[in-house]
Amino acid sequence: MALPSSPFTSKASAFHIPPESNPPCSLLQKHPSLSLLSGCKNMETLKQIHAQFIKFGLHNTHFGLSKLVGFCALSQSGNSNYALLIFDAIENPTEILWNTIIHGYALSSNPELALEFYVKMVSLGNYPNSYTFPSLFKSCKKLMAAQIGKQVHGCVVKLGLDSYVHIHTSIINMYAQIGELGHARQVFEKSSFRDAVSFTALIGGYVSRGCLDEARELFDGIPVRDVVSWNAMISGYAEVGRFGEALSLFENMWKLNVTPNESTLVSVLSACARSAGLQLGKRVDSWINRNGLDSNPRLANALVDMYAKCGEIDTARSVFDGMEVKNIVSWNVMIGGHTHVSEYKEALAVFRHMQLERVEPNDVTFLNILPACAHMGALDMGRWIHVYINKNCHHLQNSSLWASLIDMYAKCGSIEAAKQVFFGLETKSLSSWNVMISGLAMHGNAHGAIDLFSKLIEEGIEPDDVTFVGLLSACSHGGLVELGRLHFSSMVQDYKIQPKLPHYGCMIDLLGRAGLFDEAKSLLECMDIEPDGAIWSSLLGACRIHGNLELGEYAASSLFKLDPNNHGAYVLLSNIYAGAGRWNDVARIRTMLNDNGLKKVPGCTSIELDSVVHEFLVSDRTHPQSEDIYRMLDEIDRRLEMAGHVPNTSEVHYDMDEEWKEGILSQHSERLAIAFGLISTKPGTTLRIVKNLRVCGNCHSATKLISKIFNREIIARDRNRFHHFKDGCCSCMDYW
Repeated sequence: MALPSSPFTSKASAFHIPPESNPPCSLLQKHPSLSLLSGCKNMETLKQIHAQFIKFGLHNTHFGLSKLVGFCALSQSGNSNYALLIFDAIENPTEILWNTIIHGYALSSNPELALEFYVKMVSLGNYPNSYTFPSLFKSCKKLMAAQIGKQVHGCVVKLGLDSYVHIHTSIINMYAQIGELGHARQVFEKSSFRDAVSFTALIGGYVSRGCLDEARELFDGIPVRDVVSWNAMISGYAEVGRFGEALSLFENMWKLNVTPNESTLVSVLSACARSAGLQLGKRVDSWINRNGLDSNPRLANALVDMYAKCGEIDTARSVFDGMEVKNIVSWNVMIGGHTHVSEYKEALAVFRHMQLERVEPNDVTFLNILPACAHMGALDMGRWIHVYINKNCHHLQNSSLWASLIDMYAKCGSIEAAKQVFFGLETKSLSSWNVMISGLAMHGNAHGAIDLFSKLIEEGIEPDDVTFVGLLSACSHGGLVELGRLHFSSMVQDYKIQPKLPHYGCMIDLLGRAGLFDEAKSLLECMDIEPDGAIWSSLLGACRIHGNLELGEYAASSLFKLDPNNHGAYVLLSNIYAGAGRWNDVARIRTMLNDNGLKKVPGCTSIELDSVVHEFLVSDRTHPQSEDIYRMLDEIDRRLEMAGHVPNTSEVHYDMDEEWKEGILSQHSERLAIAFGLISTKPGTTLRIVKNLRVCGNCHSATKLISKIFNREIIARDRNRFHHFKDGCCSCMDYW
């Protein structure tokens, strides 16, 4: 067997263990020193117990030494080097001692040492037995060493040990897990005995290679299926997204009265979570409670995840709050659950609670909480996470985590910090390039995004469909029609990427806002997929900008068919009618809104100060500092009027006088957030606000002037993009 040279130490001066000093095991088992091993938790205690062994002569017995070696080699609290020191001091080690060392190395992070120790064992004239080889096959499996595995298999056959069931199963499992399915199947077919364990070993190999149909064929042929074989198939289906088959198989398992174990239930709940299988998930929850398993942390975590992913976030929170013991997974699934249902403020609150409980976060925690920071504009929290990662988790090689950090900074308005993280990465994943390109696009830096795309190509990295969404979005935000056409064509012709709805959406938005309606309509007609609501909304918005009534009515009609309850579409159409002076149609749309019970999504703007996110609605007076905020709002209006600002009331289409229209405009949520920011921060501090809707024209022009009057940079993120207001100007150049 071609194996590396052994690193093992030479034998120390051996203990002499005469045969007469080995009393019966039944007597040794009662010795007080041996009983101490059962409670041993660390090597310091073990060394004290070893001293006891020497004191009472137990070191002269193979039984006592095997117990010491077993603890050091196999226990998580042990030490393989210490086990080897004891072993090397034994003059004639038994087969049990050799096998114990081999088994310990097979379980360790250095399984190749098990194979080396086997070579040493044989070279010294010691013969292996049936308990030697399962550990060797386990080592070959962990090392993915097919050729060495075949050599060990040859040794088994030569020694006539292949008739042992546990060795036979180990061989099948080894071949199956390292991808040698043909050899595994051959061993299986030639065997005269095929129990559930050998079936399951082979099934596991097919499942791990994604050959689920072959695995199912084997599964259906098992004479008596144990729970492990059911688990292999159920988890296999769940892992590749065949949730219906996973859940159907579990239903059959239940009908046959096979009792599921923890692994079964976790796999099934995961499948329910990812396929919206709420009803079955509830039945599993009931079964767990009836069988007294509700205190099992792993099952409780799976239930929290299932309920959250199925939209039952209150039930998920109830399960979470009822857990007596919460581990890091528990906190992660609860934070992720709130993020999944867009309850970002609640996700941040759970994360803060986790910090108060002094639970150490991990990379999964950050992947769950960073999107919440990004959505809420919680830059202070995002910065804290970045500092924590640099200080405590700098070893992490999770490319998704760094991409999430870049995305967070970009969406929180700190594009320079996003660039620092991006350019500071030694190895940049494609996802990092993609979020950086998208971030620059969101901030209106179209040429920066295009230049970064060029660098990506120079680096020899192949762009994907997500890359082009960011690139085309940059062209759309910058009004770069020619470049947009060029990159869309290149995506299809040069990179063979089939356009998806987001790509078409960017192009139609670009063409529509440029007033190129004929070209936009042609692209719509050429699409090989049906336009979605976002595309019709983009076209409708462009029609509002350019006053294209005919096409606007067509776009609105198409949008209503897809989403009859889309309040924004009614408002846009109403604005188009108002712009054309068709007030009867404006009234008709308003009546339709009232008759259908549709309510406008309220404008909501958030601002973070000292790691606390404050939210404001239009005309909001619920904030504790409301009086001070409205005093500042009056001061803003006074100084805007002095600067010559005239409110544009054309977008407020209600039957009321101009004074009231101006009052509503001055109390938009972003104006309240800005006023709060002005009274709560030092002069010159940059204000960052996040709004859930598109900023209106009046607030846009007012905010430009506010930035100049109060000498503040104001970074505002609306539903579509970022606006950087400074010295009376906006980065969007009034093109949004």
